Amino acid sequence: MATWSDLNFQDSASPLMEQLIFFHDHTLLILIMITILVGYLMIMLFFNFYTNRFHLSGQLIEIIWTILPAIILMFIALPSLRLLYLLDEIYEPSITLKSIGHQWYWSYEYSDFLNLEFDSYMKPINEMNMESFRLLDVDNRIILPMKAQIRILVTATDVLHSWTIPALGVKVDGTPGRLNQTNFMINRPGLFFGQCSEICGANHSFMPIIIESVNTPTFIKWISSNN
Repeated sequence: MATWSDLNFQDSASPLMEQLIFFHDHTLLILIMITILVGYLMIMLFFNFYTNRFHLSGQLIEIIWTILPAIILMFIALPSLRLLYLLDEIYEPSITLKSIGHQWYWSYEYSDFLNLEFDSYMKPINEMNMESFRLLDVDNRIILPMKAQIRILVTATDVLHSWTIPALGVKVDGTPGRLNQTNFMINRPGLFFGQCSEICGANHSFMPIIIESVNTPTFIKWISSNN
């Protein structure tokens, strides 16, 4: 049974996701204020028995209810545009990761290093142990350093896929014949889970994503052992 806590965002693990949550709360507060105001006016109209049969127009109130929504929209649009540009901007990435969607698994290439690429399949139930996550664990995790600017290139070989990590605020479509890119920075260590968010076929729900965020020395050691 779902609870109120299930309706929240996942805990943020990147500065961009923090900004997305702030913008969500900012917009939700404005919507709550508008809902309360409109509800109050509707209730007042139900209980207002006074009429003015000589009242033909009210230019002042028409000006107010035209300008006020425009001002409110500006309070929503300006933070939204700022956030849109932040999400699109690529800041001199330290590492480039290429993700390729297949039916139904992911392939990864670390473009900055030679001979470092692997496939990532969902781990079967009969291969899991007590520390595994059912339907979310994979045989090869993505290892990335925290506190580093990371660029990800996403594409696909067959149909549309979508590479998504909710805790990082990342969702990029994988389109055959096209490279899409975005960036993120992980600000704490841990495991971050995601799944393909595009309905890509019969096993769409069985191509999970796991990012393991580690410190820089551990990442360098992992790179050295895999090259």
